[in-house]
Amino acid sequence: MTTLDPTPTSLPAALAEPTVPVRRGWIGLIFAANLGVWMAFFTPIQVLLPQQIEQIAPGDKENVLALVTGLGALAAVLANPLAGALSDRTCLRIAGREFGRRHVWTAGGAVLGAAALVLLAQQRTILGVVLGWVAAQVCFNAMLASLTAAVPDRVPVRQRGGVSGWVGIPQALGLVLGALLVTAVVTGNAAGYLAIAVAVLLLSLPFALLTPDEPLPRTHRPVFRTRALLASMWISPRRHPDFAWAWITRFLVQLGNALGTLYLLYFLSDGVRHPDPEGGLLVLILLYTLGMMLTAVVAGRLSDRSGRRKIYVITSGLIMAVAALLLAVAPVWPMAVVAALLLGAGYGVYLSVDAALITQVLPRATDRAKDLGVINIANSAPQVLGPALSAPLVVYLGGYPTLYAVTAVVTLVGSVLVVKIRSVR
Repeated sequence: MTTLDPTPTSLPAALAEPTVPVRRGWIGLIFAANLGVWMAFFTPIQVLLPQQIEQIAPGDKENVLALVTGLGALAAVLANPLAGALSDRTCLRIAGREFGRRHVWTAGGAVLGAAALVLLAQQRTILGVVLGWVAAQVCFNAMLASLTAAVPDRVPVRQRGGVSGWVGIPQALGLVLGALLVTAVVTGNAAGYLAIAVAVLLLSLPFALLTPDEPLPRTHRPVFRTRALLASMWISPRRHPDFAWAWITRFLVQLGNALGTLYLLYFLSDGVRHPDPEGGLLVLILLYTLGMMLTAVVAGRLSDRSGRRKIYVITSGLIMAVAALLLAVAPVWPMAVVAALLLGAGYGVYLSVDAALITQVLPRATDRAKDLGVINIANSAPQVLGPALSAPLVVYLGGYPTLYAVTAVVTLVGSVLVVKIRSVR
């Protein structure tokens, strides 16, 4: 469970465990803010960066895209927990008015990230693209760190599963809406970047401007020392075993997700022999998103009502493992359709309930954003490790059946290990 620093006086609102349920308006605004940031993450990776790099380096586009996205993922791994730690320590006073410790990072990340996308759209060299995308990743990860911390800051434990379901849906929906925006609504690569930049601002700023954000009193702000700040990124598994197991389980499930999705386009082309692999991939993405939207909020609310988290996480892993095994044993289009729907349904359950579970094992209320940033490394690192593991499996160790069998095993192990967490049911 989240622990609070003992103090001689009562804890300020910024550090106290929330007890008042959040309303639909607050949920709608944080949903929109998360939709904006996930559109900014996924649309460049899926559409805009490949187009831009193909124009700059058509003869080596695959390697260049891997380099750009890999450096961006590395920036995300570093920026998210660091921004979270700085957010935990933010005490802002302007013209005699105190501001909260989260919204300045949400708004600042949105504005600077949108500016980075506009600058990225103008780049005509690989170095320029790298610098622009890394800058965008840093800004949007700072924004994501503050948005992620908003749930344990504002939402009571008994409501976190349902709210986490709403917060999780934009991860899939952002990919779909972003792709539609830059392909069907606007034309041209530069116009696509500009459209995403505008969408981020329109979707994210209302949450920062219209919802409460309690200030952190200076008497409760940790002393800022660079060495201590960096050292705090290490959270001892011996002192906080539940947090460590939560990190491990999240890492393994996300690694399974990375293994299973990286080569879907090639799988449709070479394994399924689909006549239109690109169109087929879009259908699978839509089915995945549908499955996720059908289960995320429902599973989160059921978990809230029962007070149980672990059984839902294990069940979600089993569902995703079954979906991966279907692809391994029957590489045909009808089975791929079923697998996509199952995978989305399982991931929706996992995303909402596991997110709620993690907020219950954070070591300290004073470090919520930083600790969630450390958890987010378990989301980002598999995106770097996944390609390194997938390629040998496909090329040397049995092809796509082996890849999806390994995906099933890794996902199932990751979800079952949640039983190691003792402080949450």
